[in-house]
Amino acid sequence: MMRLTFCGGAGKVTGSNFLIEGAHGKLLVDCGIEQGGDFAVEEVYGPFPYDAKTVDALVVTHAHLDHVGLIPKLVRDGFHGKIYMTAPTKDLAELIMRDSVGILGEEASRLGRPPLYQEQDVDAACALIETLDYHQEKEVAPGLSVYLRNTGHILGSASVRITDEEGVTLALTGDIGNSPSPLLPDWEPVPDADALLMESVYGDRNHPEVKRRVEILLEALKAAIARGGTILIPAFSLERTQLMLYELSNFFSAGDLPKIPVFLDSPLAIHVTAVYEKWGMTYFKSETEDEMKREGSIFEFPFLKQTLSRQESAAIEEVPGPKIIIAGAGMSHGGRIGRWETRYLPDPSTTLFMVGYQAPGTPGRRMMEGASSVRISGNDVRIKAKIENLEGWSAHADRDELLKFAEAALAGKRTKTIFVGLGEPSSERFLAQRIHDYLGARAVVAEAGQIWEITKESVTKM
Repeated sequence: MMRLTFCGGAGKVTGSNFLIEGAHGKLLVDCGIEQGGDFAVEEVYGPFPYDAKTVDALVVTHAHLDHVGLIPKLVRDGFHGKIYMTAPTKDLAELIMRDSVGILGEEASRLGRPPLYQEQDVDAACALIETLDYHQEKEVAPGLSVYLRNTGHILGSASVRITDEEGVTLALTGDIGNSPSPLLPDWEPVPDADALLMESVYGDRNHPEVKRRVEILLEALKAAIARGGTILIPAFSLERTQLMLYELSNFFSAGDLPKIPVFLDSPLAIHVTAVYEKWGMTYFKSETEDEMKREGSIFEFPFLKQTLSRQESAAIEEVPGPKIIIAGAGMSHGGRIGRWETRYLPDPSTTLFMVGYQAPGTPGRRMMEGASSVRISGNDVRIKAKIENLEGWSAHADRDELLKFAEAALAGKRTKTIFVGLGEPSSERFLAQRIHDYLGARAVVAEAGQIWEITKESVTKM
């Protein structure tokens, strides 16, 4: 018998945090930060809904901030068990956590709060990490073993199947990839769980077909370049930036675009891209590995400039348009993109590309919804730029792909209940209803704080 508690990631896309208790051991899957209007919410700064000292292990599905961002706080609060993740996730998670120290510190200072955690807490967390390969069963807490499968979401991402001493199984997907990806293998099905918790970010809508999204991107870039202004891409440093660089490199090498300056103005994205280069030959799909063998780097081209220092970043302004600036953060709630949005959004020749999910309350969400002005880094910025909302570039599976994932799980004829979480309430409800109507399965919308008991015979709310 196992118990599952929704400590985060229920009714919300971000803040993934789930507690699993067996007869003798406890483990967490993910310990992520909740993102939204700002970081200073009670769910971030308040106490965990469990005693960190009593948790035996933490298993991390992937390295996005909303899945790893509270790990240093967990360690500071007394967690001292092992932290398990794939090898690429280890490299990426350390970068993400170290980068968040500065961002969270600035936010805390602005709001008169103590920092959520500091560099030494990240050091302590990284010292507890142990890597785990896909398809390797390992006992990580007393009486609880885990088994990872590739979800194709970002480099190193994994679903987690947990098995107790009685053979009861629970699987949690983390985030499911938008397959097929230009870089990563397709997600692997999870047909062997008594209960399954799956994500639902795009549970109520579909993406454009992959080939069409590339065509739309190219058309939008051509139009933006013709306007002669600056093209801003607020990019998620992890995965989205690498996809954008890959497609830009292809466009330029094929002669589809004029060779204009491209600036990767994000130290984090630069370091993440290096991790992608490091692990690509092991974790990319076979076709992309072959491409790397032929071409070396698949992310670089002659007129791409990576600006690590603030001085190099400041010099971008001296370069006339048209030019492309890719900078973090992806929801315009931090990072260097804020400076460029403040500078260029009032200019009608500017084009702002939105290429990923924008959480409610973030500047990116408000711009996507057509706001005429937005507050960025304490400044009210008028928007006269053209906003291009480019759908389909998310690293998350869409409605039909999520249904396909659920169908593949049910094909094992073991799964009695599918929990739907890690989405906004409307998308969670829509996907749950679709699973029920189309697949005839029991689908339950995850609710924060709920506890469920899972046995081989039943899945019951406590």
